[in-house]
Amino acid sequence: MVQYTLAQTPDILIPVPGKDSKKNREKAMDQLVELMDEGKLPTALADGFGPQQFIEVKAPNSTAQLQHDEDTIVEAVQILSHLANLKVKVQDTRTEALKVHELVDLLFTDEVITDAQMTELKDGFKVLKTFAQNNLKYREARSQATAARQVLDAALKP
Repeated sequence: MVQYTLAQTPDILIPVPGKDSKKNREKAMDQLVELMDEGKLPTALADGFGPQQFIEVKAPNSTAQLQHDEDTIVEAVQILSHLANLKVKVQDTRTEALKVHELVDLLFTDEVITDAQMTELKDGFKVLKTFAQNNLKYREARSQATAARQVLDAALKP
């Protein structure tokens, strides 16, 4: 379907089945005459107005929309992949970080800390720091991944 409009009244659209051709412009001219006869054309046209003066109205580019949708899906998958990687990092360091955290608790008691515990504690701070940072990143990524999941859910609907 092709649509035509006039430079004088761009809000008037004249649809004609098929694509732009001399024959379809003639059909649009017939419709234009009907609009003028019915008084539905708010503008008077100058003498000599012809079919070649119609302006073809092109539909919005669906290819651009499709590309945008595909880019959105790719981005959503990347966000979910990042979330999965962070989850693995958090899980890998959780057990060791919790052991170190128990030793940190000893710092706030009156109990004596052995040299072995102190060495383990000092060595464990790096693990504790890594776990805590990855856990914060994971929680932030998880909140962002909610929208990504919705994009994928919508794309996967039949």
